[in-house]
Amino acid sequence: VEAALENLKEAQDQIVRQEKMASLGALTAGIAHEIKNPLNFVNNFADLSRELTVELKDGLAREGNALLPDVASDVTDILEQLEMNLGKIREHGVRADGIVRSMLLHSRGSAAQEQPTDINALAKDALNLAYHGMRASDGNFNVGLDMDLDPAAAAPIPAIPQDLMRAFLNIANNACYAAYHRKAGEGGRVALRTKAAPGGIEVRFRDNGDGIPEAVRSRIFEPFFTTKPAGQGTGLGLSITHDIITGSHKGKMSVETEPGQFTEFVIVLPSRS
Repeated sequence: VEAALENLKEAQDQIVRQEKMASLGALTAGIAHEIKNPLNFVNNFADLSRELTVELKDGLAREGNALLPDVASDVTDILEQLEMNLGKIREHGVRADGIVRSMLLHSRGSAAQEQPTDINALAKDALNLAYHGMRASDGNFNVGLDMDLDPAAAAPIPAIPQDLMRAFLNIANNACYAAYHRKAGEGGRVALRTKAAPGGIEVRFRDNGDGIPEAVRSRIFEPFFTTKPAGQGTGLGLSITHDIITGSHKGKMSVETEPGQFTEFVIVLPSRS
């Protein structure tokens, strides 16, 4: 019996590791797509800036490096364009850096310290990464995304960002999956809403999928329970997420759903201020 229990524990540990690797794989696919956009902007604006610099040098060379009136007016215009381009390069460089940090947060181990965390940014990145991760694995995947982020919810609260990213990504993946596989086969949408609440922040992920049957609603946070077809889920995503929210973050997590209409996961994170 002891040997059987030990084997079962090893098997469960292996499944947990596989679940984490699967979510990391989805995140990596999303990262690859997400980071491509800001890098394209950086490269394009860098090329434009190089062309403007060449144009400025050529203009000065023609006039013997003397700033005659017609050349001076061009210099002002070129410098303004260069300033704008450099601003765009910085903006999208910061965005690319943020995406990489999101990946690092998710891939690191869980032994980490709390730090002030922007919940709006974390939840938004999780939804975008889940969306692009699914698009990378299924070329036909497409759902609409709606975001309503309360500016007051951007005020940093204490959290372990890599764990919270993992939790948000699990919920976002489920929402995208449900919206995509709804009965109509089209018109799937996922909504993310945040709201500053008394003593904390409320985060809602909602999909217009087929909902959760009442018969299994009470089991959705149980380890190894899943409503997905065999081979498409380990049943650990929501269990891990629930532990992260209610355990280390002392928050609350619940689900609101109507079969055939929607599912909405509601997370409340305390500010502890």
